[in-house]
Amino acid sequence: MKIVTYTTQSIEAKIIASIRRKRRGCVVVPGDFLDKGSRRAVDLALHRLTKKGEIRRLARGIYDYPKSHPLLGTLMPSAETVARALAGRDRTRLEPFGAAAANALGLSEQVPAKAVFLTDGPSRIVKIGSMTIQLRRTTPRNMATAGRLSGLVIQALRALGKEHITPGRIEHLKRTLPAEKRRELVKDVKLAPAWMHTFLRELATEET
Repeated sequence: MKIVTYTTQSIEAKIIASIRRKRRGCVVVPGDFLDKGSRRAVDLALHRLTKKGEIRRLARGIYDYPKSHPLLGTLMPSAETVARALAGRDRTRLEPFGAAAANALGLSEQVPAKAVFLTDGPSRIVKIGSMTIQLRRTTPRNMATAGRLSGLVIQALRALGKEHITPGRIEHLKRTLPAEKRRELVKDVKLAPAWMHTFLRELATEET
């Protein structure tokens, strides 16, 4: 049987090639590269790449291939990009929660200092600069719509509260969300709180 050995340099080359294929702005964690070597070897390779300036260490075990802007300089990744990298490592699902959900749909201009995502995986809090990202473990019912428009809408409406769901906000969603996607909302009405049912059915109608 042929035994293949990997040097730190070869693992490093494989990792940076993989990162470059993902393109700038991507966020990665050591678990993404365990097919290329042992955890210790991967950690060492990521450390070397950080020292070379190829990648940036955002927090313990979290790195990015940073984007640059001609005026703003090196950019930070979005909270969702970081959260999805963490979820990918743990192979769990995510659902934006609270202000993060409302902001994603353009229902609020508030950019929360703490971005919360519901998950069916382990809870975790990560701080990157001034931004805090929390993965909050929740019930299977709350995750039943994860990854679908209905889940994002339900969480956004919950964050706003019934008294703040104005006709203007409903019209905004009708203008910005594709009609075929809005029609799918009725399939998940039963998974939403009872007070949301009328709003979800109204969103699912054709007229704008």
